[in-house]
Amino acid sequence: MKKNDKKGIAWLLEIAGSHRILVLMACLLSAISAILSFAPYICIWYVVRDVFAAWPDLSAAAGVTWYGWLAVGFAVLSIVLYFVALMCSHLAAFRIEKNMRKEAMHKIVTLPLGFFDQHTSGRMRKIIDDNASVTHTFMAHLLPDLAGAVVMPFAILALLFVFDWRLGLVSLIPVALSIYYLKQMMGGDRAGTVQKYMDALEEMNTEAVEYVRGIPVVKVFQQTVYSFKNFHQAILDYKNWTLDYAFNCRAPMTKYTIALNGTFVLLIPAGLLLIAHAPDYQGFLLNLIFYILFTPVCAVMMNKIMRLAQGYFVAMEAVTRVTELLDDEPLPEPAHPQQPKDHSVAFKNVSFAYQGSEDYAVRDLSFKIPEGKTYALVGPSGGGKTTIASLIPRFWDVQEGSVEVGGVDVRQMASDHLMDQVAFVFQNAHLFKASILENIRFARPDASREEVLRAAELAQCTEILDKFPQGLETVVGTDGIYLSGGEQQRVALARAILKDAPIVVLDEATAFADPENEYQIQRAFEKLTANKTVLMIAHRLSSVRNVDCILVIQDGMVKEQGTHDALLAQEWLYAEMWQEYQRSVEWKVGKEENYV
Repeated sequence: MKKNDKKGIAWLLEIAGSHRILVLMACLLSAISAILSFAPYICIWYVVRDVFAAWPDLSAAAGVTWYGWLAVGFAVLSIVLYFVALMCSHLAAFRIEKNMRKEAMHKIVTLPLGFFDQHTSGRMRKIIDDNASVTHTFMAHLLPDLAGAVVMPFAILALLFVFDWRLGLVSLIPVALSIYYLKQMMGGDRAGTVQKYMDALEEMNTEAVEYVRGIPVVKVFQQTVYSFKNFHQAILDYKNWTLDYAFNCRAPMTKYTIALNGTFVLLIPAGLLLIAHAPDYQGFLLNLIFYILFTPVCAVMMNKIMRLAQGYFVAMEAVTRVTELLDDEPLPEPAHPQQPKDHSVAFKNVSFAYQGSEDYAVRDLSFKIPEGKTYALVGPSGGGKTTIASLIPRFWDVQEGSVEVGGVDVRQMASDHLMDQVAFVFQNAHLFKASILENIRFARPDASREEVLRAAELAQCTEILDKFPQGLETVVGTDGIYLSGGEQQRVALARAILKDAPIVVLDEATAFADPENEYQIQRAFEKLTANKTVLMIAHRLSSVRNVDCILVIQDGMVKEQGTHDALLAQEWLYAEMWQEYQRSVEWKVGKEENYV
């Protein structure tokens, strides 16, 4: 995929679509409004001029009223144009915010499934949702002001030198000093502060989401203080960063404020010195009054530019993070997709390492599951079982070797067709906040109610449906009922049964089920896996005794393979695991007879 060459405002204008004309109109109107906002000062100068000329007979100052109303008119027109500019920018900002979220969500669905294992939901929410909101604020409010701030310096320079270039030059000295101190505050080592600020916010947001999600476990094990440690550390890191930045900016900010507001320290003495040598002291005094009235606008302009610069950098960093997400490589699609010849699964000399890791999670792995056969992966935790299963549906693509379905490399199959070939049942069943009917139908949206009910019956969900008056229409999750872990697993199995894919991957599907639910789930497995090619991962070795072949995985490699009886006869790794499993099954709590 070609990366987006446009960044920053250029990219925002691109995704604004037809609304980009509103952005341009907002900037133009805001610039005109900024220029018109200076007109009242000129009108006031003319008022003072006429008063000076007519003094002491003020009745002769006929133009005072006219210039007064003209000042009011320019002020009102400036406000109206600025209001219209904000209307245009807000309409465009809403469209940009919507399109930004839409682009990000469209991009997400094209990314490999493994991407979501490596990026927390808290960080993704921050990138997509919060950054879109930051961009909205920038486009709606700051960009029109930025357009005005661009033309303001030129208009101010023109006005400062049009009346008296000497007083204008004196008025610019504090502005030049304030720019120098502003550069000190924002440049050098502080140039990357916006990126660090956004990083700190993302980290704090991620830890907050993880903490909230883990509260049930935290309360059960009474680990409130310990569990809060990571979140608290993220808050402290953010606090330390902000305090450090604030203290580093303290000296230049103080100098900036003093310089910017010290105009009169130079202007008044300079005016007193120059008026003594002025040929027309009355005209010079008139100009001095104008500069006294007008120079505070320079301070307002500089403060506005500083605020806009900060908002601009934050918004551009937000845009950068969204475009970086959009530049992530999607799941590669073959130019000429191939069709599998059957429903077998084969790993051929597969090696795979996670991004950023130097160690292989899977090493030179080779095995084949014939069509219609059931293979099981067992072995120590962390040995690579889940990674192996995840390579079939292309959670990630392998670095070496190939994973094949029906003799075709999965990278040469269209991703939607590959997904049609494989059904998954994970150890953590995820149900949506919807009815049981919709949760099961998610596997096949066009399925009829009768087909969904049949799948629910095959998955041993009849007992679940009978418990609730609304049956299939029962809503689960927030504002609805809550199912146990085993019940959720059965609903997930019903979803997989309804999909009716020829290849089934079961990842610790009974891990959290109680004995009763495990029995029901095992019965559902028989319906789900009938005449299917099955790869299952199990820690409870009793569930794999009757499979066609057991692969013992350790350190990403096949250490043993064979049937249950054949592996026991070898008296090696699987036999040791089986003995340990038998001891765990027979283990029970007892008591010492003579315990005092």
